[in-house]
Amino acid sequence: MAVHESVVDAIGGTPLFRLSRLGAGLGAPVYAKAEFLNIGGSVKDRAALSMVLAAERDGLLRPGGTIIEATSGNTGIGLTIVGRQRGYRVIAGVSDRSAAEKSDILRAYGAEVVTAPTALPREHPEHLFNVVRRLADEIPGGWLANQYDNPANPDAHVRTTGPELWEQTGGRITHFVAGVGTGGTITGTGAFLKQVSAGAVTVIGADPEASSYGGGDGSPYFVESIGHFLHPGTAEDLWPESYRPDVVDGFERIPDRESLLTARRLAREEGLLGGPSSGTAVAAALRVARRLGPEDLVVVLLPDSGRSYLSKVFSDDWMRQWGFLEEPRSADDTEPTVRTVLEAAPGRLGRLPAVPADASLGDALALLREVPGGVAPVVLPRRERPFGVSATEVLGSLAAPAVAAALTGGRAAPDGPVTALLGPALPTVGIGHPLSAAREALGADGEAALVLLDGRAAALVHRTELGAP
Repeated sequence: MAVHESVVDAIGGTPLFRLSRLGAGLGAPVYAKAEFLNIGGSVKDRAALSMVLAAERDGLLRPGGTIIEATSGNTGIGLTIVGRQRGYRVIAGVSDRSAAEKSDILRAYGAEVVTAPTALPREHPEHLFNVVRRLADEIPGGWLANQYDNPANPDAHVRTTGPELWEQTGGRITHFVAGVGTGGTITGTGAFLKQVSAGAVTVIGADPEASSYGGGDGSPYFVESIGHFLHPGTAEDLWPESYRPDVVDGFERIPDRESLLTARRLAREEGLLGGPSSGTAVAAALRVARRLGPEDLVVVLLPDSGRSYLSKVFSDDWMRQWGFLEEPRSADDTEPTVRTVLEAAPGRLGRLPAVPADASLGDALALLREVPGGVAPVVLPRRERPFGVSATEVLGSLAAPAVAAALTGGRAAPDGPVTALLGPALPTVGIGHPLSAAREALGADGEAALVLLDGRAAALVHRTELGAP
């Protein structure tokens, strides 16, 4: 049994587990490196320790200083554990889209949490990255860890994660699969494995389907901590310096539903409670293993624990609300669902009538008059939407009667912006919701509801279709 003088000494040295059930029948064996067994619950403990030690060595972080970082949660937790152990104040800037559990964990370890949005153009002063940069400039002794561009991030994996995998597999690893967030893990681990194997190891990035790393449109997705989101208003798309694309040989692009359901299967069938990005990585690894033979060996990295996502991925209610779960609530539940209603009229799914936020009121009114009920969502403008409208891109709603009254009454002009008459967002229902739950969501006065399928607004359903009076 290991004995350590400090929890920091326990970072790294995580085990490998064969995925014997999920990987049954595949061409090559798949092993999972359980990075959620690090002391802080994620692979980011390695980068946090490496970055703090490098900052101390370089004189960037001095006694009494303050560690500041923008984080989806995991790097902040690692920095807080390491930082508080070494006597530093820690401020974690957390995205308003991160699971609430992560902020609770950060506070439990002693961090001060600042919440700021990331669904803004990168240049916006209130974007999370700009908020933490201001804090680092304003606080005496403040040091911004900047995991996205800090070379100590990938270096942690060159020195620890890569060598561990090579030793644990006896040099037999042929394929390494990991998600790409800051890029530090896949860059550092992949670079080491390629070097030690003389280029024989293939490195595969597991990416949310919409992420721009693997070729998506950069629109929002629901897997936290990996991928690259690109706000349509961002002027310059900057990729992290911690990420070296030349290390990655290819990508497996995984839809959100496949990622989330795979994470749930990983817990139920393998006893490994990983987060949604672990689901993405395992789904990718299983795809890779299907194409290989018994002489190959696939290792997939599980970056964090599912305990940080109990209110999301592992909640049936949350999964159903966002349209990721359609199985009946119980074995004797035979009530029709929202999908049943939509499939009665072929072509409804995926044909959402929506008003772009940059449209004129005149154009919007022409569209609304073609929509049953005369109401439609207003969405962020985006040139192309190959994956549909993300629910997070819905700004509100617009109703034909209100627009017509404003135009005829002279309170608005036909070339005026639709945002001047923006109404509240329409209620949402998951495609797997039973009709009774959908009617409840609609309420007494709602005319229509947005139907969510895999986190995207896929259709409108009207109160009469739901059996509402």
